[in-house]
Amino acid sequence: HPDASVFHSPAWLEALRRTYGYQPLAFTTCPPGAELRNSAVFCLVDSWLTGRRFVSLPFADHCDVLADAESDLTSIHSALAGEMRTRKLRYLEFRSIRPLASTLCGSHRKRTYCLHRLDLTPSVEALFGNLHKASTQRKLRRAEREALTYEEGRSGTLFDAFIRLWFLTRRRHSIPPQPDYWFHNLIECFGEALKIRVAFKDRQPVAAILTLQYKDVLIYKYGCSDATFHRLGGMQLLLWRAILEAKLEGLRLFDLGRSEWGNQGLITFKDRLGAERSELTYATISPSTHANWKTAPAGGNWGERIAKRLSPFLPDRVFRAVGDAMYRHIG
Repeated sequence: HPDASVFHSPAWLEALRRTYGYQPLAFTTCPPGAELRNSAVFCLVDSWLTGRRFVSLPFADHCDVLADAESDLTSIHSALAGEMRTRKLRYLEFRSIRPLASTLCGSHRKRTYCLHRLDLTPSVEALFGNLHKASTQRKLRRAEREALTYEEGRSGTLFDAFIRLWFLTRRRHSIPPQPDYWFHNLIECFGEALKIRVAFKDRQPVAAILTLQYKDVLIYKYGCSDATFHRLGGMQLLLWRAILEAKLEGLRLFDLGRSEWGNQGLITFKDRLGAERSELTYATISPSTHANWKTAPAGGNWGERIAKRLSPFLPDRVFRAVGDAMYRHIG
């Protein structure tokens, strides 16, 4: 399907299964044995803490329903409503870029985010010219003056550098880190489609990003840094190198992912890369009756809020353990 993203891919679904035990389900109108031409993909998150629910999809920035015909959407909607009652689900959550069709828009709760995507079709000169001159271009020149070095791949050295910087970043933001084995599983499942990119100052890792490639799209999924070295422009260097490489490989789009509307610093940072922003809406629906669906709370945000309040008081070992334990409940 033209709207299928990296989050619909077998690699993402397999990494979720290996790490958290989530089983993927696809709802479709296509009969057995026929070519799969539409689908709504979910994982069942079965948690004693946050409830039993369908999520489309856990830890994905977005995951569209891959159906265009109104009749197909109506059928999928009806099937989901029945499945929710049968399984006694608390709610289901859609993370769709496209507005949900009217057949899926009963009574529900919405959360909105800012989504940034960069069109890679202009020339390299035009892409560089669209970078913010007073910050992004200046930071790239600073990175060159500071002789920052760049490495990419999936080696143990790069993985260790990424994990160290990821922990520092999550500690700085008071959000427990995802378990190390989540990233191990992503590497194993995506293979060459995944790259860890690290900027070094005198062999000291100062910034790192993890990118995925799917079809003609490069996805910036995770980024982290050592705040001591922010002034050197390591993150700007990594993203610009990723843009150049994607351009060289003929990719069409650089998906910079979602940002919370309250995180204006991150939104501004992505704006200054020349990316276009749009609104991304998550819809959470729960089944009282097929005709009158009630609103449902968002489990992920609730869990993250509690963890964020506790995190500043936790020693590093416990901080990591909280992350290892909590993410399978968030989904």
